[in-house]
Amino acid sequence: MAAATCSSGLIFKSRDSRIGNGVSLFQYNGLKAVGVKQVVANGVKTHGSISTSAPKCRSVKAMASPTVSAPKRETDPKKRIVITGMGVVSVFGNDVDTFYEKLLEGTSGITLIDRFDASTFSVRFAGQIRDFSSAGYIDGKNDRRLDDCWRYCLVAGRKALDDASLGPEVLETMDKSRIGVLVGSGMGGLTAFSNGVEALIQKGYKKITPFFIPYSITNMGSALLAIDTGLMGPNYSISTACATANYCFYAAANHIRRGEADVMVVGGTEAAVNATGVGGFIACRALSQRNDEPHRASRPWDKNRDGFVIGEGSGVLIMESLEHAMKRGANIVAEYLGGAITCDAHHMTDPRKDGLGVSSCITKSLEDAGVSPEEVNYVNAHATSTLAGDLAEFNAIKTVFKDTSEIKMNGTKSMIGHGLGAAGGLEAIATIKAINTGWVHPTINQDDLEPSVTIDTVPNVKKQHEINVGISNSFGFGGHNSVVVFAPFKP
Repeated sequence: MAAATCSSGLIFKSRDSRIGNGVSLFQYNGLKAVGVKQVVANGVKTHGSISTSAPKCRSVKAMASPTVSAPKRETDPKKRIVITGMGVVSVFGNDVDTFYEKLLEGTSGITLIDRFDASTFSVRFAGQIRDFSSAGYIDGKNDRRLDDCWRYCLVAGRKALDDASLGPEVLETMDKSRIGVLVGSGMGGLTAFSNGVEALIQKGYKKITPFFIPYSITNMGSALLAIDTGLMGPNYSISTACATANYCFYAAANHIRRGEADVMVVGGTEAAVNATGVGGFIACRALSQRNDEPHRASRPWDKNRDGFVIGEGSGVLIMESLEHAMKRGANIVAEYLGGAITCDAHHMTDPRKDGLGVSSCITKSLEDAGVSPEEVNYVNAHATSTLAGDLAEFNAIKTVFKDTSEIKMNGTKSMIGHGLGAAGGLEAIATIKAINTGWVHPTINQDDLEPSVTIDTVPNVKKQHEINVGISNSFGFGGHNSVVVFAPFKP
């Protein structure tokens, strides 16, 4: 079958175009052809204009899956991937158990911003981290220099290693070339970048700190964590906006499955609660403007939602081959079964109305995991609290899971805000804690649920729920889709 969609431009839509929360983003009506060029296609030169605009209507062929036998999960202990440690930096502190306890309580971490003077901003609240301490993890000199993005990464990464019983003494006995780091960020060192630009404009290039470039670029979280721990395996970053951390989990798992690493330190980090980050998202008109009650601003699937709430933090997992984890007697907290990544190929900020990019990503993740849709009974949804995004994701979920009567679906962002590149890391931890505890946290601020949303969204109060297989969704600007699949570990 074919799924059709119409688009008024690949890059910039017209004045009445809509982003996730239903308001205009940019004021351009596509990009015009800039000249006549010769184009070589299949060896034949043609003459004509080249337009960077998308075709107005695009038909995408969605092939139905052939009838196959029941899916089979990976059994090779070298390719089975388990989670042996977790580390978090969040609005609820730096302890994983406390983080999840606050989520179960339905506590909101959204408050008025006091990190900078936001009094003139149309949005004056965020999931801002307060009283963050890196004591015992970063020395004082570096702590003062580092962008918060990298401070959060280092603390969450080191805590995850400690949680996996991979502290400095243990690491010294291991082959560090077989341990990699893959912590991504959507925005990178945004404060470092903003300060550098400000110094350039106000004082000239000679006043730019030599740390401007190193502390701005998105790969520096993985690099600094490796430098700090001596880990010499695969090391890089991925930046796919709000889908970043899940992309990292997927890529790291494949390094282990291909035999390129035994252990990967993986996740996302972000620190964009500053004037540049908040101002930029205000310009996109993507944020809720519920300044009079910020704790009630993030309300996934509620009819009165008006945009997302910006957050920050870091979530890091230790992913390890089962063979390696068993040999060292590691404590296994969950199993990573699989994942997938796709692209909407549709618009910078709008999801596809037909949901094909998301539904195909979920389907591919289950295929990679060796899981049938009927086995899944928990979804940690992306659920940012935008008008278009929440329903597009729900519709895609309904497409894949025909019978949703046993599924619980919740939105972590309702309490911590949208951590952007860190979101998938924070939500993976929430998913694994739900698996471990048998309790799923509520989606708060659900006062008037969209009537079309027929899955149990765990409104306002936690629910006991034994998870068989859970998925965690993350989607990003640019049409990036990512889904990862977790389950209780069963030898």
